[in-house]
Amino acid sequence: MLLPDLRAHLETHAEAGDEGVVFVRPKDAQLRRANFTRTWSKALKDAKLSGFHFHDLHHTGNTFASQSGATLRELMNRIGHSTTRAALIYQHTAMERDRAIADALGKLAEEALSKQDPDDRARSGHGRSE
Repeated sequence: MLLPDLRAHLETHAEAGDEGVVFVRPKDAQLRRANFTRTWSKALKDAKLSGFHFHDLHHTGNTFASQSGATLRELMNRIGHSTTRAALIYQHTAMERDRAIADALGKLAEEALSKQDPDDRARSGHGRSE
């Protein structure tokens, strides 16, 4: 599980407090764009990974948030954007769930119709054959 590793990182490497920086350089120096590439490359090498970009973490996290059911507003808050444009990028994988959603809606409709009085269904036009 990832959670114990994250806790260990926060306790060992991150700045203290709720507002503390999560990724810092040795000697508690804040990462800057100029030195981040070197730090990121070393981390990838140590983890025996290649071809990953730091932004991939951003995309993956927000894609997972979208798949978990996050609303556009929730995605916007996570990403830090004021418009839906960026949040919609992460909704593309949620669209893959359309079939499952349609199936679930169909089952709910069938259940609702099966509980309805047959006479009410006939009067409302439901259930009549044409």
